[in-house]
Amino acid sequence: MLQPPAANYLGLREAMRSTLLLLGLFCGAFGFAATPVSPAIDTSPVAEAIQPGTLPANWQRGAFMEVFVRAYKDSNGDGVGDLKGLTQQLDYLKDLGIKGIWLMPITSSADGDHGYATTDFRAIDPAYGTLEDFDELLRQAHARGIGVVMDYVINHSARQHPMFVRALAEGPASPFYDWYVWEKDSPRGWDIWGKYPWTRTHQGYYFGTFGKHMPDFNFKNPAVLAYHQSSLRFWLNRGLDGFRLDAVPHLVENSAREWNDQPESRSITGDLRALITAYPQRHVVCEATANPQAYAAADICGSAFAFGLERNIVNAAKGNPKAIRYVADYFTTAPQTMATFVANHDIFAGERLWDQLRGNLAQYKLAAASYLLQPGTPFIYYGEEIGMAGVKGLDGDEPLRAPMSWTADTRGAGFTTNGKPFRPIAPNVARYNVATQLADPQSLLSFYKSMLALRNSLPSLASGSYDAPVVQGRVMAFRRTLGAQTTLVVINYGTQSGKLMLKNLKPRTALSAVYPRRASFLHTNMQGALRLDLPAQSVHVYTVQH
Repeated sequence: MLQPPAANYLGLREAMRSTLLLLGLFCGAFGFAATPVSPAIDTSPVAEAIQPGTLPANWQRGAFMEVFVRAYKDSNGDGVGDLKGLTQQLDYLKDLGIKGIWLMPITSSADGDHGYATTDFRAIDPAYGTLEDFDELLRQAHARGIGVVMDYVINHSARQHPMFVRALAEGPASPFYDWYVWEKDSPRGWDIWGKYPWTRTHQGYYFGTFGKHMPDFNFKNPAVLAYHQSSLRFWLNRGLDGFRLDAVPHLVENSAREWNDQPESRSITGDLRALITAYPQRHVVCEATANPQAYAAADICGSAFAFGLERNIVNAAKGNPKAIRYVADYFTTAPQTMATFVANHDIFAGERLWDQLRGNLAQYKLAAASYLLQPGTPFIYYGEEIGMAGVKGLDGDEPLRAPMSWTADTRGAGFTTNGKPFRPIAPNVARYNVATQLADPQSLLSFYKSMLALRNSLPSLASGSYDAPVVQGRVMAFRRTLGAQTTLVVINYGTQSGKLMLKNLKPRTALSAVYPRRASFLHTNMQGALRLDLPAQSVHVYTVQH
């Protein structure tokens, strides 16, 4: 049968989907018993189709860029970023030194912005493009040695998802009713982050950890896990390099008291990781705010965001002695697979780094060096590398999600050329934009490039051990070793010059300064000690000659 062009077909399908979903919600809200007309729901099983990996070995140990596609680059002038726009900027990311991209949700969603209220786990949101655009992004990223992982919102769907629409309209007779968590009567004793997580309907009460607009899946139903496993394979079979698994400690709630981080949630997460990493060179990172280090274990997720470290990095950059000690000690116990960051898309993790540090460039560079040179996989939030500020006067997470500042243009910031940006641009765009900073060797962007160049050129910084952390006053130092290569990192967080006395090195050991680069060598004395005089708020990196 003759098919319409892909773009027209997708647009028609989404228009039909929206109409049918509204009809389903209308019927459900007024208790109509008749089975609503529902769009087709693809729950078909997807078999594993493994292809050889094409990325460099250990690409996952390089730095990632977290990208909100809606806000990154608009390719068609509609004021909304898209996959083609991101593809156009891959050379910029490669030049910066990025080895991986984390795509915030790009699947079809009900919220038209945030992306975490999913309406189709196997479709690209039409605002962002098509599956063909996605495939082309993967091809172009891989050609540049860059891996791509995407958000997978496994805990819940949108209330408007066709599955939930049918469950709400048909009740227990629906094949999807038991795909969600229901109770006939109002459950008592529940409080999640100060809110009651159950919503009353004519079919009973359904559970939503994150609110009534996003009902939780019932992972005690094996069909639910099987569906999500097939959906993960759907993307992996296309060549996707892995996933950021959203909110995994909330997959199973056993009671009003035992609702967070249950053993079943850890077990399911481990099964998902095993499925994903059965594909060569794939990467998995989890959002697990309550106990990140536990989820970073090899038998659970393998990597998890280092919540708690980010606040201490920011405070260390401000010169707080307790925070400096926290940062120095963190990787003495934490797995080196932790995913580190200083800001992200969620306001609970803090404002944009520019706003947290009130535009203090010296502190900004100290914060960046702290996590880009330590162990873990660093995740840079888009725009962080140029000092983008948050947008004032907006609610919730919106201040963090302004269009990327590519140029000094105060109308569109180079994000869009023809349309009006979907959200106001960053207030400091005139100076803190890519074009301006590329021309300035002292800019934040140049500093990020320098730190990433060190990480990419020195294997000890990307994958080495974490040894001998020391704090003296407001000076922190540590060593990273891989094989015969040892790198010494020294950071003076103080606003005054500082001194550092190192001991327990080999006598007459030579140290070569690689940042800032100098021609001369330093040497330890006959007792293996070395004294360093450090300018205020400075970063120093040395390779140790064995």
